[in-house]
Amino acid sequence: MKSLAELQAIKDKMKNKIVLREGTGDVRVVVGMATCGIAAGARPVLNAFVEEVSNAGLNEKVTVSQTGCVGYCQLEPIVEVYEAGKEKVTYIHMTAEKAKEIVEKHLKGGKVVAEYTVTDAN
Repeated sequence: MKSLAELQAIKDKMKNKIVLREGTGDVRVVVGMATCGIAAGARPVLNAFVEEVSNAGLNEKVTVSQTGCVGYCQLEPIVEVYEAGKEKVTYIHMTAEKAKEIVEKHLKGGKVVAEYTVTDAN
């Protein structure tokens, strides 16, 4: 970094990512980031959601955040999607690739990706 302009450019670039994690969108995506989730690969999942939501232009609608232990360590990484007026959707055994698919189909398209939900794991 050599100038204030460069610093401002970095700040502007990162601003959208901060809004995604602290925003007040209609949809909340919560990634379990306790030690069990992290050990199972939750960090790349969280990063994929942040990046894909931003790339899809959903920053105003979707907030991506993290939480601690969800209580189902054997199903980690776990992602919960909360939408106003709808039941919570819990996705299990998540990967960064599955996160991309969920952004496209669920968050953009409005259709739950049932094959990744907890109900299909039983």
